[in-house]
Amino acid sequence: LSLLLSLHFMTDEVIANFGTHYEQQYAVALFNNVRFDIEGGGGPQPQLLHRKVPLKNKAIFSGALFQYVEESKKWRKHFIFIPNSYGISSYESKAAYEKGQQPKGTIDCAGYRVLTSMDQYLELLGSSLPGEAKVSSSPFLKCATQFPLILWHPFARHYYFCVMTENEQLKWSAVFQDCVRHSNNGLSEESKVQTPAFTDAVRLYRQAQGHYGTWDMMCGDPAQILANLVMEKLTPELRELIAPRLKGKMHEKQRSWMLISDAVYSLVQSQAQAQYKALVQRCEAGRPQLEASIRTDMDQIITAKEHVTGKIRALVFPKAEKLLKVSIQPYISSILEALMEPTSRGFFEVRDVFFKELVDMSKNLLNEGNKEKLGEHMEKISMLAFHPVKMQSCYEKVEQLSLEGLQQRFDVSSPSVFVQRAQILMREQTDDAVYTFEQLLHQSLEGQEGEELNKIIQRCQDRVIKKFDYDSSTVRKRFFREALLQIFIPYMLKQLSPSCLPELPKFQELIFEDFSRFILVETIFEEVVLQTVMKDIMMAVKEAAVQRKHNLYRDSIVLTNSDPNLLLLGENPSIDWAEEYGGKGEDEDPEEEDQADGDPEVQKRRRMKQVVSMIQLDGGSPVPESCLEVPGVEDIPEVNEADDYTQSSPDVVTKIPNGTSCSEANIEASLAASSQAAPSLTNGSLLKETDVQKDKFTAPTEKISVEPEEHSPTDSESSKAIERAIQEIENAVQEEDLENESSEASPTSQEPEAVPSEEEPSPPTKEEDSLEMNQEEATPQSASDSLSKQEQPTANSNSGNHDDSGFQSPTGDVTEGGRPKAGAEHAKESDSETGEKDSGMGGVIEPPIVAS
Repeated sequence: LSLLLSLHFMTDEVIANFGTHYEQQYAVALFNNVRFDIEGGGGPQPQLLHRKVPLKNKAIFSGALFQYVEESKKWRKHFIFIPNSYGISSYESKAAYEKGQQPKGTIDCAGYRVLTSMDQYLELLGSSLPGEAKVSSSPFLKCATQFPLILWHPFARHYYFCVMTENEQLKWSAVFQDCVRHSNNGLSEESKVQTPAFTDAVRLYRQAQGHYGTWDMMCGDPAQILANLVMEKLTPELRELIAPRLKGKMHEKQRSWMLISDAVYSLVQSQAQAQYKALVQRCEAGRPQLEASIRTDMDQIITAKEHVTGKIRALVFPKAEKLLKVSIQPYISSILEALMEPTSRGFFEVRDVFFKELVDMSKNLLNEGNKEKLGEHMEKISMLAFHPVKMQSCYEKVEQLSLEGLQQRFDVSSPSVFVQRAQILMREQTDDAVYTFEQLLHQSLEGQEGEELNKIIQRCQDRVIKKFDYDSSTVRKRFFREALLQIFIPYMLKQLSPSCLPELPKFQELIFEDFSRFILVETIFEEVVLQTVMKDIMMAVKEAAVQRKHNLYRDSIVLTNSDPNLLLLGENPSIDWAEEYGGKGEDEDPEEEDQADGDPEVQKRRRMKQVVSMIQLDGGSPVPESCLEVPGVEDIPEVNEADDYTQSSPDVVTKIPNGTSCSEANIEASLAASSQAAPSLTNGSLLKETDVQKDKFTAPTEKISVEPEEHSPTDSESSKAIERAIQEIENAVQEEDLENESSEASPTSQEPEAVPSEEEPSPPTKEEDSLEMNQEEATPQSASDSLSKQEQPTANSNSGNHDDSGFQSPTGDVTEGGRPKAGAEHAKESDSETGEKDSGMGGVIEPPIVAS
């Protein structure tokens, strides 16, 4: 009871002190907001469009994991579902989720860290144990597999998961890190008054307690941040009170401390949420009156503030200038370079990932260039920014940010504050680029129906990449300025406050009482310090832009050829590519739809599309869903692809050009389907239907080697029929040439040397198979085609383009005199050049095309 009372009074004390700062900063933030609305201002106009509701009717991820249950102290397989709010919900099974049952628990990831080894976890747990620094070698739980996933929080409860493979651990880790990243960014940037007032109040409260510099626990929504603020003060006292009462072994003490801390944190958070809500309501109630006073006396308030600012600047500037020259200026360039290098690499990786997605789509549309396929690809690309696995390579570039030596000199706790901010900006830029490309492409498709899709895609892609480069430079320069201010300003305030703060109250007398709520001397003091160092920071960033470091643009560069009508497209809602171009989704099961007709909630859950798809097995298999081998980062299969993947044989796996792993049977089926839809390959050759059914394939961009099999008698008879047809066609051509030409021809020259003997058929070699895909002209497809040519030799001889000489080379070769080579002669020369003979079994023979 005494602990609860002490906890309640301490929370009230912290919230009351914070509330005083918040009410003061609320009036200042309201004045700045109204002044900005009247005077205007701001930086360069962004070129990319911004999506207002990016994840409408979308889910992030779902799948099965082993989770440690505290109540039963056992590992259970649970179905994990992550909605667009990025909360991790745990269900007993997938069926429980689809039926609309309540989850067993939901994790708000704000303030958590994702750990992938027990050693990391035990080290953090040992450092938080009250009065103990020893790391226990026997933790209070044993991981069920070698691949754990642990969510650690300094105050709240910890959560334990595990998977069966390393690839899946990487995938789930990327998803969990994205949940943490999104949840930490809990303060809305749309609120132009409440958010600045809140952040300034937290900073001033911590400075009053002697804590300057960045703060790792400035994460989550306001109630969570206030709870972290209380726990920062309460935890040392709680350790002294709890430590003597903990009994048992080391791992038992660790577990008890974690549970006690979680219970206290929950109570503090609930109390902070209620009191902050009342504080905001009280400030919002007085906002109309404050705003009316500001608009009435705006000019007088600005004049009074400028007068007081001049007085305070005369006091602070000499001291700040001296401190700046000695302790700040020598480090600006080196710290800026440390920030620019990993951040720019991350933004460049974003550009490459986005560009690669568009190039892959263009390649896939070369053969099947219809709008239905375009809709399928765009449905996936539209959520690229929120695909944590595909974006992981971009985030990892920024995680290399190192600010060694700043922790002691400038009171920077860790670079995690800057890393997460840069990652959030990268995700926003990616979604802006994708959304702009969507709107431009959709507009182009409506206006030009007859144009090729690839040309339209290329044109839109070039425009978006150019706009992305410009906006990326603007966003990075703003990020560098803000990061440098976050590093230097707290240090300067800490050094200048002891000598300057005692003299500030005398300047308060210069402010009229009616204006005192909007003009605070402490705020003006910080603004003067900021203006002192801001000039050097702006100069350093500008110099980096002038030198074109990391592809930064100068401030004077403005895109003048921007589409003036582009901003109008930003008002359009997000495009549902699957519904508009793709029809009914491939992953919808008619039987499940019939079963769910009576329950709209079940229909909604089943139709909800995921940004990242999870490979799953349905019932009956001893292997859980989380134990499957997950493909690489580049090719995360969607729902329909996952079904094919899980049904393939695990013994024979081949790599097809786009990087997706599948069995030989799936390769054969996919190639057969692609040949029916688009028979033309990228190298210009034609893949025949009979060739698709064979066991040797040559993909458009990558050759797949499969051991040849013996040909059946049916194949031999077909090849012999082709040879006979070719022989008779050539004989007819020779007889016609003898009748029409006046000059004598040698009989040996008419001998068809390119035709193999019928009595000695030879099986095709691998070189001949590869040669088939490099032919530039079509050949007879089957024995029936050859027989039809045999019955109508005249028609076949007249088909195709021809010149005045009466012969047309299949490959367009010409003789030295400029005349095309004869068909038999060309075949003979080709045979001698390649050193191979055409085979009637599997090879493709090119008969000479003769014009009458």
